[in-house]
Amino acid sequence: MAYLHLRQICLVAPKLEPVVSDIAAIMGLEVCYRDPHVGKYGLENALLPVGPILLEVVSPTREGTAAGRFLDKTGGRGGYMAIFACDDPDGRAARANAMGVRTANVIDHPPYHGVQLHPRDCRAAFIELNHTDGSDDVLGPYPPAGPDWTRAIRTDVTAALTEVVLQSPEPASLAAHWGRILDVATAADDHGGWQLTLPNAAIRVTPGERELMSGLSFRTPDVERVIDAARARGYAVSGNGFEIAGVTITMAA
Repeated sequence: MAYLHLRQICLVAPKLEPVVSDIAAIMGLEVCYRDPHVGKYGLENALLPVGPILLEVVSPTREGTAAGRFLDKTGGRGGYMAIFACDDPDGRAARANAMGVRTANVIDHPPYHGVQLHPRDCRAAFIELNHTDGSDDVLGPYPPAGPDWTRAIRTDVTAALTEVVLQSPEPASLAAHWGRILDVATAADDHGGWQLTLPNAAIRVTPGERELMSGLSFRTPDVERVIDAARARGYAVSGNGFEIAGVTITMAA
């Protein structure tokens, strides 16, 4: 059966610490895994589950990495990758290739298979499409998050990742482009932006000076607790949001 859901968001930081420990402390999350496979790309990482969606932070460990070039190019502003679990990553990637979106990398670690699309062609961020046997179950096996990733799920402070925010000088164009890549319908909102709705999250495209993944939205039972924790750790706070790892984290009840 065809399906597509948001599986993971990847952010980049010059160093993992204190970013990972700060995210964990501020948002009440727990690291479930540090993936040794990313070492071959000159990276180290940490993954923290937010319900069934993984929040990953990666950091370069040597010169000349794609993630390092991303940090240099963007000045550390913007999320790195949006990762989607689906029924047929190769078929979906082939359709993206046909519309001029190149494949940048293929990861094949059975039972996991992922296809990463070129960020320049995707616009705003990398898109990865992947499949793991049983991954139509959002709490099922997912090797990049380790063998026991669900044991680290904590939802008392941060209950869910609800929205990925992209920005563009041409939001309608970017939304339509991602909609074609993902085969998801787009709809205009009331604020000059556009939205793509997935079964477990939304992608919102807003007006902005340049194209990037600008933010993530989360649901929490206690917005004030999270914002106070961010402020206490020295992060810039504005309203119900704070800046970390290149993106604006927004909390809502």
